[in-house]
Amino acid sequence: MSAPALLQTLSRRRDLWWQFTARAVEMRHRGSYLGVLWTVLNPLLMLAMYVTVFGLIFKSQFHAFPDETPVDYSLAVFMGLLLFHVTAETIAASPTYIVGSPNLVKKVVFPLEILPLANVTALWVHFCVSLGLLLVCTVIAGRLPSPAGLAWLPVLLIPHVLFTAGLGWFLSALGVFFRDVSQVVAFATQVLLYASAVFYPVSKIHEQSPLLWNILKWNPLLQTVDLARRALLWDTGMDLRRLAYVWVAGVLVFLGGAWFFKKLQPAFADVI
Repeated sequence: MSAPALLQTLSRRRDLWWQFTARAVEMRHRGSYLGVLWTVLNPLLMLAMYVTVFGLIFKSQFHAFPDETPVDYSLAVFMGLLLFHVTAETIAASPTYIVGSPNLVKKVVFPLEILPLANVTALWVHFCVSLGLLLVCTVIAGRLPSPAGLAWLPVLLIPHVLFTAGLGWFLSALGVFFRDVSQVVAFATQVLLYASAVFYPVSKIHEQSPLLWNILKWNPLLQTVDLARRALLWDTGMDLRRLAYVWVAGVLVFLGGAWFFKKLQPAFADVI
């Protein structure tokens, strides 16, 4: 499927897309006592755990400010965790999106590409809630983002939205034919966590191992995490070359994932 055809399909089916997105958001908290509050509590609990280990015990710093405090470190970790979790949850859950809906797979007229996309969109809804919490924390900490940093943020996040959507399509199609994918991605997300500079500055990779940096620099999540911190929290401007790479990676993964999904889709019903 070409890019224009895909966008036209999504545009025509936007009501269905929104319906399944709303259902995915609702199902995430159905049956829990705190409901949507977990959207805020989960990132805060994870933040508290990682900051205690890396910030208080190991005394880690990003050296973004001469007078960097544990609060500054916490905000930078929070930004990294938000981007990591939306990516990791996409990777972890995508292999089950199609396999878990056999009744829809057998409906010839149902646009199956909506399923992974709606679930990934639901993850980004939760991301936006947590991002709002981060902005509140920056105000409380006296590190209010500059107008320029806020303006750059959507420009940086859009390619990562495309990146996760492409991953969702690719892994959901792959999960139909290889059920072991769900087991592999559990380990892959842990590798991704430590390969994306969530808890440490990117400069440390340069210092410790230039060879490792030549590999990790191609990780779009690492680049997105670092650029988001620089724009939103540290006000150090935007590296346009790195931003261009993030856009290229996001668009390629989006189009590649869509092509892969549509290529395998005719065989879904036979396998399931």
